[in-house]
Amino acid sequence: MSSGTGASAGGTHDETLVLGVPEIARALTRIAHEVLERNRGAADVVVLGIPTRGVPLARRLATRLVEVEPALDVDALLGSLDVTMYRDDLAHHPTRSIGATHLPPGGIDGKVVVLVDDVLYSGRTIRAALDAISDLGRPRAVQLAVLVDRGHRELPIRPDFVGKNLPTAAAERVRVLLEETDGRDAVLIEGAVL
Repeated sequence: MSSGTGASAGGTHDETLVLGVPEIARALTRIAHEVLERNRGAADVVVLGIPTRGVPLARRLATRLVEVEPALDVDALLGSLDVTMYRDDLAHHPTRSIGATHLPPGGIDGKVVVLVDDVLYSGRTIRAALDAISDLGRPRAVQLAVLVDRGHRELPIRPDFVGKNLPTAAAERVRVLLEETDGRDAVLIEGAVL
């Protein structure tokens, strides 16, 4: 999960709703169409979600790809990519739990891998994902789809597909809530002055 995301249990903060259910659905539908257009279909596409919230987003994206191209199979497109052991901040957060990596049956060699994450912030999660992918195979290309790009990059990483560009202050926190993990769909900014 990207820094500055996730649902925190605890006290309330000043929150501003940025995306609700219909906006998240429209963003994913638009991203699916952009993926299909850019890759001239999805025959060679593999969609890998980065835990935690990137995994349900990847499933939703794969489902939308299949809705447009019914000959595709969600399970043949979809996988997950745990990047925990590739992170450069393990010394600062040693209690991270290690998740599972699941590749589609055809693997990633020669494929176009679309990485899916909830929020793009510093770029460090995606750098870790690129390292993880290089240990798993040799894709033809790697593309990045994020629900929210909040800026503040520390590495030269840029998404190919963005649901919402959301300029934020460094002190603000972007929270992505998804039905599958949090019981509802919403993108919130905590500490926002709007």
